[in-house]
Amino acid sequence: MMAASFPCSYANGRYRTIVALCIGINALFLIPGGVGGTEIYLRFLLRSLSRIDKTNDYVVFLNRETGSDLVPASPRFRGIRCAVRASFRPARILFEQTRLPRMLARHDIDVLLNPGFTAPLFARCPQVTVFHDLQHKIHPEFFRVRDLPFWNMLLAGSAACSRRLIAVSDNTARDLAQRLPRAKGKIAAVPHGVDPAFFEIAKERREHRGSARPTRPFILVVSTLHPHKNLERAVEAFRHFRTAHPEYRLVVAGLKGFAARGLQEQVRSLGLQEHIEFTGWIPRSDLYSLFAAASALLAPSLFEGFGLPLVEALAAGIPSACSAIPPFREIAGEIAYMFDPSSTDAIREALEMVTQNEDFRARAMVEGPQRASGFDWDKTAEATLRELIAAARFTQPDHESTQETGVPPAPTKTALRAPAPPTSNGHGANPTRRSV
Repeated sequence: MMAASFPCSYANGRYRTIVALCIGINALFLIPGGVGGTEIYLRFLLRSLSRIDKTNDYVVFLNRETGSDLVPASPRFRGIRCAVRASFRPARILFEQTRLPRMLARHDIDVLLNPGFTAPLFARCPQVTVFHDLQHKIHPEFFRVRDLPFWNMLLAGSAACSRRLIAVSDNTARDLAQRLPRAKGKIAAVPHGVDPAFFEIAKERREHRGSARPTRPFILVVSTLHPHKNLERAVEAFRHFRTAHPEYRLVVAGLKGFAARGLQEQVRSLGLQEHIEFTGWIPRSDLYSLFAAASALLAPSLFEGFGLPLVEALAAGIPSACSAIPPFREIAGEIAYMFDPSSTDAIREALEMVTQNEDFRARAMVEGPQRASGFDWDKTAEATLRELIAAARFTQPDHESTQETGVPPAPTKTALRAPAPPTSNGHGANPTRRSV
């Protein structure tokens, strides 16, 4: 890439003409197995950045809980272990706001990516912050009262201090523009990709099509047990569905959130302990197995910023039913069966459709992967890199052409190849900075 691609960068109080950027990744928020889809987002984003960006250097700021396997095994990536634990959120936020800015200056970071909502408000380098949703503004009733003032302050401040903002869906981009005035004019909608392993699962499911159905088929829900996930209605709808189809089980895979105790009590009171399973957070390999065996997927949320399990289900060719909410409409189009999430009867009817209607099931097997093929982590990485470069240059990104931004052309085949997991810790010597 020519030096003209980056005429100058302003960071830490000075301008520099540079050939390659040193990009910081603020991974302090990450609790492995504890933050749901944002962990999947960050891991696949970093892997794709390591694959598509052959020019810039990356420094990943890790907390004490996160393993070094988060850092891709590439000479352009290195990790910095920080003396803070994300599991104690006040300490993590204090570290992020006070000590991280000094570390960014010490390591000559040209631009910082904050993939977990919050940014260090007093950092001197340009920043790009990712907003996965704006639930604290739209559904404050799902938050603890004592947490809301901090969410409002930190997220508004993060939007204000960042040069560019990434929203994970068009709907989240609209929410940002409407709810945070300082966000207007600097938002880019950059959707998630999908793990290519799910396309391989679709091939396996097609090969086994026509085989006898299992004696205990199950409907899969991939969801943290939070109130906005609407699982109470899903459980009630499943109870009614079982009166006609007693062979079915419901498997809910995801973290045990604020609604976990109430859900477990509901299941006990309905006598469904043998028919509804809450797995908790499970390894990725176990999730693949569930997708390979599931009869259908249900996504009953009242609110979402994106909807990664729905994309994964489409990619795997699983007949899917989802709430008729804007992010799910963006993802699924006409491929998933959509229902009113406020109606238990509508959810029950959706379960009937995705498990019993053979025409719908056959169409989902073919058209689901076709629809999901538009969600590609390499494309997500390219768009994210454009925003980082624009922030470093203090310009509007060119969304029509990659020539001036230094983003490599989109790969044509690697998007359908599962990224290999990192095999080393990535904590090598600081790569040579090419600055003049």
